[in-house]
Amino acid sequence: MSGTETKGRFEPKEPVQLAPPKSDPISLDYLAKCNGNHEGYPTYVAIKGTVFDVSGKDTYAPGKSYHVFAGKEPNRALALSSLKEEDANRSDYEDLPDDKKKVLDDWYTFFAKRYNQVGKLQHSSSL
Repeated sequence: MSGTETKGRFEPKEPVQLAPPKSDPISLDYLAKCNGNHEGYPTYVAIKGTVFDVSGKDTYAPGKSYHVFAGKEPNRALALSSLKEEDANRSDYEDLPDDKKKVLDDWYTFFAKRYNQVGKLQHSSSL
């Protein structure tokens, strides 16, 4: 596979106009509400701490194939190419082999080229 084919795999079919990336803090509680089931909330997916807005994308809507990822940081599921709920509820991936970490990196690239980055996930509060 040539470098052009590899690069093309992550490029959107049609040009996507993205807003400048934001680094607003987003709590795990807020992210959980952004799962497509709560009226008035956007639909978000977090990958490696970066939160992406996937609102309006049918595949993340309730009952659709990727809804399992909505409102979560499904690092492990993406790395394993899994749609299992138990994998989608785990953000850890450090123990995975390098080839699976590469898959997760590829997903991050895919999202970064298609969806607005709306913030950074805050895993813990400083109370």
